[in-house]
Amino acid sequence: MTAASELSFFASADGDIAYLDTGTGDPVVLLHSGYVDHRLFQAQIPALAAGHRVIAVDVRGHGWTANATKPFRWADDLADLLRHLDAGPAVLVGVSMGGAIAGDMAIEYPELVRAIVLSGSSVSDFQYTHEATRKSVAESHRTLHSGDIEGWLKIFLGAVAGPFRSPDELDPRILDHLRDMALHTIAKHTPGERNWHIPMTDTWSRVPKIDVPVLTVNGTLDSPDLLADAELFAGTVRNGRSVLVEGTSHYPNLEKPEEFNAIVRDFLRAL
Repeated sequence: MTAASELSFFASADGDIAYLDTGTGDPVVLLHSGYVDHRLFQAQIPALAAGHRVIAVDVRGHGWTANATKPFRWADDLADLLRHLDAGPAVLVGVSMGGAIAGDMAIEYPELVRAIVLSGSSVSDFQYTHEATRKSVAESHRTLHSGDIEGWLKIFLGAVAGPFRSPDELDPRILDHLRDMALHTIAKHTPGERNWHIPMTDTWSRVPKIDVPVLTVNGTLDSPDLLADAELFAGTVRNGRSVLVEGTSHYPNLEKPEEFNAIVRDFLRAL
């Protein structure tokens, strides 16, 4: 697992952005899901760094990156970092929230994006409609804002399993890994603090303009509405396709890392 001492830091206009920069070749940027950090990709970093320059970022408010003190967008942060590193255009590989950031980048900063891989995500203003998932998300927000961290962790790890399984059906090492990262990020924040993030809106109307290669990779056991939206995303862009990983939910990169890595490497070779 990556040690904090291996990270580099970019002095942005609002605090340091932490990232791991390893390997050589065409750049591939890894963007993690919400509440965790770059260590989500511990199985992807060495596999992809064998043939590429891999940049794994802690997005603002997560991991070792500074919290916001003024309005911001994650895509703007990433654009500043890629320009600083002279690492564009890059292939962006994002899981959940990270996939939404990758999509936002393709819309807002196409000159910095060579291709995108979205896993467990679609557009950044996606809203769950599947009833069980929608209730879980609402309860997650309520418990987190109330400061009930253990209650929130239970809901968070339940969501990792997806709407059709219980956490007991997952490898406990996956749950422990996610728990450790989530607790590290949550410790950076206080209940009820101001959310400075500015979300992008009306993204669907701009998705057809994305003209870089797009791959969506999703677990067959993830929320049905998310799967439908990912399929729609792949079919709406000019050059997109979708792949399903059987027997996984929101984190196919954790549940079946070798299969996930092979899918991404095949995509990279085809560019």
